[in-house]
Amino acid sequence: MTDVSFAPKLTILSEDAKEAIHEAALTILAEVGMKIMHPVALDRLRSAGCSLKTENMVKIPSDLVLQAIDSAPSNIDIFDRLGNHVMDLGGRRSYFGTGSDLIYAYEAETGKRHQCVLEDIGRAATVCDALPNIDFIMSFAHPHEVSPDRSYVLSFQAMATHSIKPIVNTAVGRNDLGRMWEIARILRGSEGALRRKPYFIHYAEPISPLKFPFDSLDKALFCAEKEVPLIYSPAPIAGSTAPMSIAGHVAQGLAECFCGLVIHQLTAKGAPFLMGMGPAVLDMATSQCSYNAPEYLMAYQAIVEMSLFYDLPNWGYAGTSDSQIPDEQAAFESGLEVYIATMAGSNLNHDVGYLDFGRTGSLEMIVVLDEIIDQVRRMNAGIPVNQELLAVDAVRDVGADSNFLTHPHTLKHMRATQWRPRLISRAGFEKWQAAGQTTLMDRARARLKQILAEHQPAPIEAATAAEIQAAVDNYNP
Repeated sequence: MTDVSFAPKLTILSEDAKEAIHEAALTILAEVGMKIMHPVALDRLRSAGCSLKTENMVKIPSDLVLQAIDSAPSNIDIFDRLGNHVMDLGGRRSYFGTGSDLIYAYEAETGKRHQCVLEDIGRAATVCDALPNIDFIMSFAHPHEVSPDRSYVLSFQAMATHSIKPIVNTAVGRNDLGRMWEIARILRGSEGALRRKPYFIHYAEPISPLKFPFDSLDKALFCAEKEVPLIYSPAPIAGSTAPMSIAGHVAQGLAECFCGLVIHQLTAKGAPFLMGMGPAVLDMATSQCSYNAPEYLMAYQAIVEMSLFYDLPNWGYAGTSDSQIPDEQAAFESGLEVYIATMAGSNLNHDVGYLDFGRTGSLEMIVVLDEIIDQVRRMNAGIPVNQELLAVDAVRDVGADSNFLTHPHTLKHMRATQWRPRLISRAGFEKWQAAGQTTLMDRARARLKQILAEHQPAPIEAATAAEIQAAVDNYNP
């Protein structure tokens, strides 16, 4: 008997529902149109056969959308700072990383929060570099003490310095994005090497509903020209900047994403692109945009399923909580989102460690989630089935009068079968009490303290670091 293994799958849409959402998105593009505020993008759409409803409102025919879907790659290879291949974005493979541009950081030692500074970016990158289930990094923080014109470039430098892991970056516009690209080129050694082995992925988005500002599209064009993998993911808010209904929410978000895809592929056919949608939900009772409302999670699953429907890599979410601090709510909500992202087959999942509606970041939550991700990945591996693992011979040996504790089959498969926690406690009450009665967050804080005291990310060679520093010092926004 050959091995039989089935990885579990979480689904929320029927095939008919996927077709209906697909048709609705195409109808929005072809009949309602999108407001394009970039002259080059506007000219490319017009030249490709799009019609203008008004001066900037462009109707995009369905065949153009389908051509763009067909030309975009179904898999994107991503490499770390050292040139190692570390991610295959596509299919049902799931990877996890932090988010960007947080206003506040929660302090593990004091239980208070502070306004983010540049140092927080290096600390977060160091922690992520040490954690095996954090696959990529974002800035985590937006440094309030740095000029906005330079903050993204300095953040990129800090991430590259304190971790070897791939970066997902944000930028103001083409100028600072270009300088970050220059830093990556220096690290890789040449433009050709950077194209062959992408080190960073850029995140940009339109403005819902249906608006595509100049800087957003200018960054998308830059990424297409340089073959930098691009995430172009709208964040429509259900009940505010998108329909309240989940199906309508997803259809609009998909249409906005595909407008970016069409422009991107018209610029450089086959350039790497990740689709997605941030399905924010406006809580009508509090006026807060929830990351963890069930409607958010349902819309998120739907857009992941649509990415699989099109066989395009997707941008996802995981490890977030609306809780204000690391607590029981935070562990439940963030863990549930990790489970959904993995079992639904979402590819590049960010915002691990986000709290308080995406305003505050917690390093100890990142430590906790590293373990949760590891456990969910164990479950997602599925159950291999073959003659050896069915263990009929072992059952025959043991029979009704013995046990499996010392049987060779148990010893042979124990380590491969059982997942072992590092933070989660499995001790009985008495042993737990004798060991100090620590909570999960206590143990996460101790692990965090150890990482920050001991972990040393692989350094950048001195000559390369000096070249990068010159590129940063000479940057004039």
